[in-house]
Amino acid sequence: MTHRKTFGVIGAGAWGTALALVAARAGNDVVLWARTPETAARMARDRENAARLAGVHLDPAIRTTARPEDLAAADIWLLALPAQAMRQALPAFEPHAASRRPIVITAKGIERGTNHLLTDVLAEVLPQAEPLVLSGPSFAIDVARGLPTAVTLAARTLETARPIAEALGTTSFRPYISDDLAGVQIGGAIKNVLAIAAGIVVGRELGESARAATIARAFAELTRFARPFGARPETLAGLSGLGDLVLSCSSPQSRNFKLGLTIGCGGGLSDPATGLTEGAFTAGAAVDIADREGIDVPIMRAVADILSGKAATDAVIARLMQRPLKSEG
Repeated sequence: MTHRKTFGVIGAGAWGTALALVAARAGNDVVLWARTPETAARMARDRENAARLAGVHLDPAIRTTARPEDLAAADIWLLALPAQAMRQALPAFEPHAASRRPIVITAKGIERGTNHLLTDVLAEVLPQAEPLVLSGPSFAIDVARGLPTAVTLAARTLETARPIAEALGTTSFRPYISDDLAGVQIGGAIKNVLAIAAGIVVGRELGESARAATIARAFAELTRFARPFGARPETLAGLSGLGDLVLSCSSPQSRNFKLGLTIGCGGGLSDPATGLTEGAFTAGAAVDIADREGIDVPIMRAVADILSGKAATDAVIARLMQRPLKSEG
């Protein structure tokens, strides 16, 4: 039996709350940090995150707080902040970050401006931390409801990842372990951009054949992009790569797919039903990295051009279909 641990969850959005529930159901104590005292107090009173996961009851093992110091004694931190908010939010936790404490990054993105992977951001802000990454095909509401979910938990070594996976694993939440930190991060970050493309295809009513072709070529693009980072092919073909890509390109529950769907139907980034997503932030950074490394990323470039207003949607679709014929390999 796994020894009972204390998890500190930083971020009380839908994903942070869902992960807090996972940790509690696995028999652990949980301290869930919310950005404001009002949010923490409301969740403690109502035993629910009504704004993000209405109807899902908080486990009694979950304690809410808005004080970073309340996470000081936790064995493991789950970092459930948006990718673009990590650098600004983490310094408040630095005084309470014990040396070598495992910190599990659960956001999926590349930092805009620096083009850094999130483990690089963590290393700059909290260099004393032991970095891990949790990624894979998972919607917060499914996880919160206890529906079967499988993900990948990556660390620098399998020995580091294994006890944390054991502490989180339940009959409905299955973490596979990996020591491919780069591959797991890139799969999660880049699939967000590619899901926008799939949403555009559906929004423009281009047909299911076009969506299938988009997913297949998106996976080829993801694989090319990840190669210079040393990502392993089996990682990209697994849960955190192909698995997450297929889920995000297939369901309007994905905010990135929904953004693409809105754009394809004639809407834009300001549409209140979507708002900016991790994929919208990551698209430009991914293209910058591709240009630096000499990687061909036509789908990601198409998404970045549409999001930035450089090109109209129909013009970009025509551009993709008129590319020179080539070998699939």
